[in-house]
Amino acid sequence: MSTQYIYHDSQNNCYRRPFGAVPINSEVFLLLETTGDAKEVFLELIYFNGTTEKIKMINSIENFNNNKKYYTKITLKEQGVYQYYFSVVLDYSVYFYGNNIQQLGGVGEVYLDNPKTYQITVYKENKIPAWFKEGIIYQIFVDRFFNGNDYGVISNPKKNSFLYGRWDDDPMYIRDAKGDITRWDFFGGNLKGVIHKIPYLKDLGINTIYFNPIFEATSNHKYDTGDYKKIDEMYGDENIFAELCRKAADSGIKIILDGVFSHTGADSIYFNKYGNYNSLGAYQSKYSKYYNWYSFKSFPDSYDSWWGFSNLPNVNELYPDYVDYVVNSKDSVLSKWMNIGVSGWRLDVADELPDEFIRLLKERARKEKSDSVVIGEVWEDASNKISYGNKRRYFLGDELDSVTNYPLRENIIEFFTNRINSEVFKRRIMSLKENYPLENFYSLMNLIGTHDTKRILTEVNEKKILYLCVIIQMTMVGVPLIYYGDEVGLKGEEDPLNRKTYPWGKEDKDILNFYKNIIKIRNGSSILKCGDLEFVTSDEDVICYKRGLAEEKLFIIVNRSNNESKKIVIKEFIEEKKVVDLLTCEDINASDGIVRINPLEGLILSLKNESKKY
Repeated sequence: MSTQYIYHDSQNNCYRRPFGAVPINSEVFLLLETTGDAKEVFLELIYFNGTTEKIKMINSIENFNNNKKYYTKITLKEQGVYQYYFSVVLDYSVYFYGNNIQQLGGVGEVYLDNPKTYQITVYKENKIPAWFKEGIIYQIFVDRFFNGNDYGVISNPKKNSFLYGRWDDDPMYIRDAKGDITRWDFFGGNLKGVIHKIPYLKDLGINTIYFNPIFEATSNHKYDTGDYKKIDEMYGDENIFAELCRKAADSGIKIILDGVFSHTGADSIYFNKYGNYNSLGAYQSKYSKYYNWYSFKSFPDSYDSWWGFSNLPNVNELYPDYVDYVVNSKDSVLSKWMNIGVSGWRLDVADELPDEFIRLLKERARKEKSDSVVIGEVWEDASNKISYGNKRRYFLGDELDSVTNYPLRENIIEFFTNRINSEVFKRRIMSLKENYPLENFYSLMNLIGTHDTKRILTEVNEKKILYLCVIIQMTMVGVPLIYYGDEVGLKGEEDPLNRKTYPWGKEDKDILNFYKNIIKIRNGSSILKCGDLEFVTSDEDVICYKRGLAEEKLFIIVNRSNNESKKIVIKEFIEEKKVVDLLTCEDINASDGIVRINPLEGLILSLKNESKKY
C-alpha cells in the first residue's frame, strides 16, 4: 500500500460532526487531511437507494505541516443509511480513503481501489419509554422456571410427551433414527409458578419480564405456534395470565411477549397438518381461509418453511388477512394481549419479517399503548443489516426500538477468553455507538446469555470472570437482560442443556448476592441508566470506561489478567480526597491519578462517596 498521507476519523469531531447517527435534515461537516500535492479532493456519497453523488471538497485556509485540509457540509434530508469515502486526485493517480478493513469507524485506511465505506445513519425521531431504557429485564422460559401447582402436579400434559421424574434432571431430546424429535419433553413450569415468584423477581431488582413464547404449541419452546390467541394449557389460561399481568404491575413489573410471526406450527389451527384442530387448515384444503397465508410449491406436501423445517411453515406476512389477524383488526393478536396487560413484543427472527410488517406492528403497538416497545431478534449490527438482499430499516425511526445485543455478548466473551484485547473491545462498542441513533443505543437489550446460547458461566468457566462479565453488562449503555438462572450460577452447554430448570433451593448464594448488589447499584444510579460513555486508554488486559451525567462521573475498570496487577491513569482522580468503589463501598487511594487494580478484579469508582445511595 502507498505511503500517501490521507487522514479522516469519523469519531473525532474535528473530522466529522455531529458524532454518529443524525436526525433527518441534519447538516454534517466532513473534513479530510492530505498531503499538499493533492490537486482535488472529493467526497463520494452513496445514498440509501444506491445512487451516488461526487462532491468537490473545499480547501481550508488552515493548513498544517504542508498538509491540506479539505471540508464540505452536506444536508441529509431522507431516512436511510448513507455511505461515504473520499477520493484524492494527484498528478498521475487517484487514491481513495475509506473505513478501516474491520469497518468499525474511526480512523480509516488508504485504498488503491474498492475502499470500505463509512456510515451515517439518518433517522426519524423515535422516543423510547424510560421504563424500558432505564430498567432491567428477566427472561423466563416458562416450562423450566417454576411449577406453581400444589404438589408440583403438571397441568394438562400433552399427548405422547415425556415428563421428567425430577425437577433437577438434565433435559434431553428424544429423537428417531433420522434425528427428528419424536417426543417433546416437559418439566411442568407454568404461569402460576411465575406469579408465585414475583416477590423474588421484585427483590432481585428487575422491572421487566420477557417471556419465551407462551401461546399454544406442540413443543416445549413454543416457537411452533398452534394458536396465537390461546395460552398453552400446560402454562395456564387467559385468566391466569391476566392475573399475572395485574400482580406484576402491582410490583412495578412490565411484561414483554415473544412474537413468532414469520411462521406458525404445522400442528396449528391455521395449517392443521395432522388434523388435531377443529378447523379447515391450509394443509387440508385450498379453500381454507388460511390457505393464502402460506406458500405451497406443490400442494399439500411441498411448502416454504423456516430453514427447511417442515413443522414450521412460513407465512406470507404481508397477506392482508394475516396482517389483519395479527396486527390491524379490533380483535387482533396484538390488541388482545396488550389489552390484557402486555407492554411490548420481542419479534422472533426479525430478519425474516418484511420491514412493512414491522412498521405496521410498531404503529399498532404504539396506538394500543403509547409507552410500548418493539424489540427485534437481530444478531449483528442492526443499523446496516442486509437480509434476503434488502437493506433493513430497523433503526430509521419507524420500526424497532431495540434489538438483542448479541455483539456485546460476543465482545465480552472474546475479551475474557483472550481472543481480543481491550482496544478491539472499545472499537467494537464505539462502532455501535456511531451507527445507532442514541435512543436505540441506550435501549439495546444487553444480554450475555439466552435460550439460544451457552450459559455465560459455561462460556467463561470461572466465578470471578463471571463477575467481571456482569459488571460490564450492568454498567454498559443499554438495558441488561438476565436469562433465568444465570443469577444463581446455572451452567449449560447449547440447547437443550442451556434450558435446564431453575435450581430452587440449590442456588449459588454468592453469585446471587453479587447480582443483587450490582443491580441495586444500577437501579440507584442515573449515571448508569442515562450517562454518556467514553473509553479511557488502558492496558490491553484492562477495560476502562467513564459514564458521565452533568458533572457526575463513574469509572468502570475490569482486569482480566489472572496473575498481574495493573495501573491505570485517570486524570480526574488527581488530588481527589476520596474515590469510592461502589461494589464494596471501600475507599480507593488514587490521589496520584493512578488506580491500581488486582488480577481478576472489577471496580465501579465514584469521584465522591455515593455509597449511601445504594
